Amino acid sequence: MVLCLMVLLLASCTTGRNKNIIHIGMVDGWAEGVAMTEVAKVIMEEKGYHVVIQRATPDMILASMNNGDTDLYMDVWLPLTHGSKVAKFPNIEELGTSYNHARNGLVVPDYVTIDGIEELKKHEKEFDRRIIGIEKGAGITRAVDQVIKDYSLDYKHVNSSTVAMITELQNAIKAKRWIVVAGWQPHWMFAKMKLKFLDDPKKTLGDAEQIKIFARGDFNIEQPELARFFSKVYFDESTMADLLSQMQGSQDKASTAKEWVKKHNDLVKGWLL
Repeated sequence: MVLCLMVLLLASCTTGRNKNIIHIGMVDGWAEGVAMTEVAKVIMEEKGYHVVIQRATPDMILASMNNGDTDLYMDVWLPLTHGSKVAKFPNIEELGTSYNHARNGLVVPDYVTIDGIEELKKHEKEFDRRIIGIEKGAGITRAVDQVIKDYSLDYKHVNSSTVAMITELQNAIKAKRWIVVAGWQPHWMFAKMKLKFLDDPKKTLGDAEQIKIFARGDFNIEQPELARFFSKVYFDESTMADLLSQMQGSQDKASTAKEWVKKHNDLVKGWLL
């Protein structure tokens, strides 16, 4: 009798997860992650899945995946940005690469007459000795802190949110003020504003990054069809730029993603093969 109860309990534990409900982690304000997640949500829901978006920081999402509570996260930047974070969690696995041309850096408006990070020392007054950053938990935030050390900059790294950084950048451009921000591509701000990356000869901010899709460790076993789908999801530079352009400023990102999927039916079909 005891043995039967143990067998039933184990069976219920292994089959207790509802395979039609998918939990995806997402960081609000991170344009590329929001866009890719909304597109994936549309496609999965058309296939009969119920998708729950869990909004949190990258650290919290990765920890939740490691614990088996979150199924997927589509915005893992490697090797530099999230490399040290991913290394802490043994129970997550890579499903695929969604974008190959990502980049982090210090970004200035194109009218700013410097081209490299080393030149920031000579223009402390113009920049008010400030680098405008984003959330403290972001991988790029840690990298910018290291930039200040590596280049011996007497600058304050101001952290708040991605939205606040974009707002301050837009206001500075309107006033033709000098400003330097923590920026990255892909991002719609490069299509909407004339910007440039500052050269980073010490490579503190790394070179090209790849955006990876990660899942909880047993996702591939429990959801082989979805794991195969996410292994094929890929955006080239023009496709990503188009998606971000459509999503930027949208008041209904779910509807915008649905329209984008319709317009890119052939691409999506290739992911589903």
